[in-house]
Amino acid sequence: WGKFQYFSCKLNFSRPLPSVSKETHVLIPLVEELEDNRWEAAVVTNKDKKLKLSVNSPPTAVIGRYQLTVETSCANGPATSKHDPANDIYMLFNPWCEDDVVFMDSEDERKEYILNDVGRIYYGTQDQIGVRTWNYGQFDNGILAACLFILEKSGTPPSGWGEPVNVVRIISAMINSPDDHGVLEGNWSGDYSNGTSPTAWSSSVQILKEYYENKGTPVKYGQCWVFAGIFTTVLRCLGIPSRTVTNFNSVHDTDVSLTVDVYLDENLESIDNLNTDSVWNFHVWNDCWMARPDLPPGNGGWQAVDATPQETSQGTYCCGPASLAAVRNGQVYLKHDCPFVFAEVNSDKIYWQRNVNGTFSQIHSEKKIVGHCISTKAVGSDERSDITNLYKYPEGTEEERIAVETACHYGSKSYAYSPPTAEDVSIEVTVDGEGPKMGEDGKLTITLRNSSSQQRTVDLHSQTTVMYYTGVCKATIKTDSADVTVPPNAGKWVI
Repeated sequence: WGKFQYFSCKLNFSRPLPSVSKETHVLIPLVEELEDNRWEAAVVTNKDKKLKLSVNSPPTAVIGRYQLTVETSCANGPATSKHDPANDIYMLFNPWCEDDVVFMDSEDERKEYILNDVGRIYYGTQDQIGVRTWNYGQFDNGILAACLFILEKSGTPPSGWGEPVNVVRIISAMINSPDDHGVLEGNWSGDYSNGTSPTAWSSSVQILKEYYENKGTPVKYGQCWVFAGIFTTVLRCLGIPSRTVTNFNSVHDTDVSLTVDVYLDENLESIDNLNTDSVWNFHVWNDCWMARPDLPPGNGGWQAVDATPQETSQGTYCCGPASLAAVRNGQVYLKHDCPFVFAEVNSDKIYWQRNVNGTFSQIHSEKKIVGHCISTKAVGSDERSDITNLYKYPEGTEEERIAVETACHYGSKSYAYSPPTAEDVSIEVTVDGEGPKMGEDGKLTITLRNSSSQQRTVDLHSQTTVMYYTGVCKATIKTDSADVTVPPNAGKWVI
């Protein structure tokens, strides 16, 4: 604390025009005994013109980098110390503090979600789940400075940096680059000649340091798992418990319909310009832990946040925090971005056919294809933990259907959820063996099952396409159609 006579300490926040009213300029009085939940300081030792002080801060303090100056009063008059950057103080959220909004009461979980600097990120398909090790490196030299630089570069008022909800939304927006020159530029084109291929990254450290050293020039390139890995690093560095989460068969809903909408013409051919929704083989985002006093009771705990730039939220490419409890119960009217997250994990796939008069009619729906094997690294081990139950009730249960119906009332196409006509013929497409392998042929089997007591004839239309993992079609390989007769109470295999 240096050599000085006392009587008060002053902390100036490292932003222009710090303000006492906005808690970015804090005057810290000296007191006899420290009390909780307020700024104050007490003398620990006073010897040889050296004071050692213990400083107390409230759990709602604005996080960030503070400048320290000391005001003294003595016989020679008042004096104020000069600012020395070596004495700057870094304020973070504290999940060990019971009064902090991000408090987490399990020590094992704190070790995993704050202190663990290495993790595992899952990818692939629900039937072939792969894993990559990721170095979060939140304690590496220079990472804290880089994380605070991201906050400062956002241009948001620092007075709001004491609220975890605000901070995670800022970070969500600043990890991607489209509207604010954030950390990472996304690229799904396959051409990475002007930067680094997303698959080459295995650590957040190099990316964050490069962004900081280049004074805010976006790093090239990233995809969802890279955005999520960086997000985990920044959140853990700032004291917010966080984990990286992978959802398989993940929906990208483009029109807030809370459904995956497939539009077909009169001949059951795809209308490509209308089919903007997609189902990703996998998508990676983050959960972060906090109380939600801004929401009804029961919505605290894990919150979904996403830095991959898919859709805007209040005009900015960010997503969350969306309460997992709200998503699970279909309460999509609660902030932030619950409709988008709900659609990712629990939307129905609706097929629409164009009528002669130009209107569309719902001809088919699939209710169990979205949101499978939602995965994160287990606490204290390298095992995969399936957390699907935190996002949705078991498929087909009454609770899950009620959640879907609740959500549908707030979708842009709520009429899509009218009870569908009973169907007694089902279809299933399976891949023989362990699945297709690179450079080898893949064999598909189409199975039709007739549960009625009468023979059925099915007008079967099939299309085989090559798709990116994001669900975007690259090319159509083959289309076919046939009339298939299925005996009563029997199955029919079509190869």
